[in-house]
Amino acid sequence: MNRDATDQVIEGLKPAEGSVSEVAKLFLKLGTIAFGGPAAHIAMMHDEMSLRRRWVSEERFLDLLGAANLIPGPSSTEMAIYLGYERAGWRGLILGGVCFILPAMLMVLAIAWAYVHYGATPEAGWLLYGIKPVIVAIIVQALCGLLKTAVKGPPLAGAGLLVLALYFAGFSPVALIFASGLLVMLIENGRRFWRQARNTSASIAVLPTLGLSATQVGGMIPVPFSLTALFVTFLKLGSVVFGSGYVLLAFLRNDFVYRLGWLTDHQILDAVAVGQFTPGPVFTTATFIGYVVGGLPGAILATVGIFLPSFIFVAAVFPVVGMLRQSRWASGFLDGVNVGALGLMAGVTWQLGRAAVIDWFAAVLALISAVLVFRFKINSAWLVLAGGMMGFLSKLLFGT
Repeated sequence: MNRDATDQVIEGLKPAEGSVSEVAKLFLKLGTIAFGGPAAHIAMMHDEMSLRRRWVSEERFLDLLGAANLIPGPSSTEMAIYLGYERAGWRGLILGGVCFILPAMLMVLAIAWAYVHYGATPEAGWLLYGIKPVIVAIIVQALCGLLKTAVKGPPLAGAGLLVLALYFAGFSPVALIFASGLLVMLIENGRRFWRQARNTSASIAVLPTLGLSATQVGGMIPVPFSLTALFVTFLKLGSVVFGSGYVLLAFLRNDFVYRLGWLTDHQILDAVAVGQFTPGPVFTTATFIGYVVGGLPGAILATVGIFLPSFIFVAAVFPVVGMLRQSRWASGFLDGVNVGALGLMAGVTWQLGRAAVIDWFAAVLALISAVLVFRFKINSAWLVLAGGMMGFLSKLLFGT
């Protein structure tokens, strides 16, 4: 193994030494202003850590993003944990994740208190109206930068476009991530494995149906509430659920409406809505549900339960990420996972754009934001705050 390869392995095993306080400050800020879901969170992390502070290279950022998409749990939170570890070791791993989660948890806790005492969630439509077009521009900028690093040739470009098309066709994001990695790995490592690639793709295509086969047994007798059962349920969800809050919704409904009988469909939708319109990880939906069914102890246990597996998975996988680049097979798989993740990110961006740009005012906001991030490199945090203010202004002026 040559010196450069050895240095890369060491880089993957030993994180850079940085200040723990700078990691805590950065992720507290991101956890407070990171609206828009995982794609937006990752775009902001890329802007802050890769472009502005140069704490991590573009390629390393992509590799960590690929690794986050390969393990269960909320991908953006796992990126915060990965990046904290990359910058400041084990203390950075813990603080990066905790500081990203904490602001959202406290906001959701306050909303859950109001929900329990007053019977409804507060309106935040005006805030999101101004923030969403800004978020779309930020994500597009991050996508353009990451694609330049990830797309190293026609096979990778083709894999990313295929993932994007199949995502819109309704295939499981988890299946597409793994299929993209396998496809690129096999293309890059020999024609004799094409038959295996076809067989693997056929097998993986079954996964979406498996993922949709959650048991829904109506009319079951409600299970008596206990904090232990609450914690174990969220620990299970944090250990098996991939991806976004929309995926989490199906699991929450199966467990808390059908299996346990602790919540209604309406309460589940309210919980996911709160997770969507607050900043930070959507999985803080667990905080809301925990408070509704078990008060403050329930909120704390539910939050710890759903996020704890992510810390464990990241700690276990992080040392391996650097080694993957030293194997031709594993490197090809990681390249495929990276472009697959960006293909999914592009699909989510299109969907967010359609939901965000609903009139001329939102379109102008999106256009101005795009100019500011592409031409003038304005910090995404300031853009998000400005978007919220513009949303409030539009409500005063136009009654939006």
